[in-house]
Amino acid sequence: MVAGACSAADPITNKFDCNDVCQRYADCFNHSYDVGACRSRCESDASNSDAKQRKLDDCHDCIGSASSCVADIADCAPSCGNFVP
Repeated sequence: MVAGACSAADPITNKFDCNDVCQRYADCFNHSYDVGACRSRCESDASNSDAKQRKLDDCHDCIGSASSCVADIADCAPSCGNFVP
Protein backbone atom coordinates (compact mmCIF):
# COMPACT_ATOMS: atom_id res chain seq x y z
CA MET A 1 0.00 0.00 0.00
CA VAL A 2 1.21 3.49 -0.82
CA ALA A 3 2.07 5.56 2.23
CA GLY A 4 0.85 8.88 0.81
CA ALA A 5 -1.03 10.30 -2.09
CA CYS A 6 0.56 12.41 -4.78
CA SER A 7 -0.53 15.98 -5.22
CA ALA A 8 -1.65 17.40 -8.56
CA ALA A 9 1.72 19.14 -8.76
CA ASP A 10 3.66 15.89 -8.69
CA PRO A 11 6.94 16.62 -10.52
CA ILE A 12 7.06 13.06 -11.87
CA THR A 13 3.74 13.58 -13.65
CA ASN A 14 4.45 17.02 -15.05
CA LYS A 15 7.76 16.01 -16.64
CA PHE A 16 5.91 14.19 -19.38
CA ASP A 17 3.34 16.95 -19.87
CA CYS A 18 5.99 19.66 -19.93
CA ASN A 19 8.06 17.81 -22.48
CA ASP A 20 5.03 17.31 -24.73
CA VAL A 21 4.01 20.97 -24.50
CA CYS A 22 7.53 22.26 -25.16
CA GLN A 23 8.14 19.78 -27.98
CA ARG A 24 4.84 20.69 -29.66
CA TYR A 25 5.87 24.36 -29.63
CA ALA A 26 9.25 23.48 -31.16
CA ASP A 27 7.66 21.24 -33.81
CA CYS A 28 5.11 23.87 -34.78
CA PHE A 29 6.94 27.17 -34.59
CA ASN A 30 10.65 27.04 -33.92
CA HIS A 31 12.65 23.93 -34.73
CA SER A 32 15.69 25.34 -32.91
CA TYR A 33 13.68 26.08 -29.74
CA ASP A 34 15.47 24.82 -26.61
CA VAL A 35 13.02 22.12 -25.53
CA GLY A 36 15.21 21.06 -22.60
CA ALA A 37 15.32 24.55 -21.10
CA CYS A 38 11.59 24.98 -21.68
CA ARG A 39 10.91 21.65 -20.00
CA SER A 40 13.03 22.61 -16.97
CA ARG A 41 11.26 25.97 -16.55
CA CYS A 42 7.89 24.36 -17.05
CA GLU A 43 8.54 21.57 -14.54
CA SER A 44 9.70 24.06 -11.95
CA ASP A 45 6.71 26.34 -12.52
CA ALA A 46 4.15 23.54 -12.58
CA SER A 47 5.58 21.92 -9.46
CA ASN A 48 5.09 25.12 -7.47
CA SER A 49 1.32 24.85 -7.17
CA ASP A 50 -1.69 22.75 -7.93
CA ALA A 51 -3.23 25.63 -9.91
CA LYS A 52 -0.22 25.77 -12.25
CA GLN A 53 -0.31 22.00 -12.64
CA ARG A 54 -4.00 22.18 -13.59
CA LYS A 55 -3.15 24.77 -16.28
CA LEU A 56 -0.39 22.50 -17.55
CA ASP A 57 -2.79 19.58 -17.64
CA ASP A 58 -5.32 21.73 -19.52
CA CYS A 59 -2.62 22.82 -21.96
CA HIS A 60 -1.45 19.26 -22.49
CA ASP A 61 -5.00 18.09 -23.13
CA CYS A 62 -5.65 21.00 -25.50
CA ILE A 63 -2.56 20.69 -27.70
CA GLY A 64 -3.39 17.13 -28.58
CA SER A 65 -6.94 17.86 -29.67
CA ALA A 66 -6.49 20.20 -32.64
CA SER A 67 -5.40 19.07 -36.07
CA SER A 68 -3.06 21.97 -36.82
CA CYS A 69 -0.44 24.02 -35.03
CA VAL A 70 -2.28 27.26 -35.77
CA ALA A 71 -5.46 25.92 -34.21
CA ASP A 72 -3.52 24.63 -31.21
CA ILE A 73 -1.98 28.01 -30.44
CA ALA A 74 -5.20 29.93 -30.98
CA ASP A 75 -7.32 27.53 -28.93
CA CYS A 76 -4.78 26.69 -26.26
CA ALA A 77 -3.18 30.09 -25.54
CA PRO A 78 -5.11 30.65 -22.27
CA SER A 79 -3.64 27.53 -20.69
CA CYS A 80 -0.37 27.13 -22.62
CA GLY A 81 0.77 30.75 -22.50
CA ASN A 82 2.22 30.17 -19.04
CA PHE A 83 4.62 27.51 -20.30
CA VAL A 84 5.70 28.43 -23.83
CA PRO A 85 6.12 31.82 -25.53
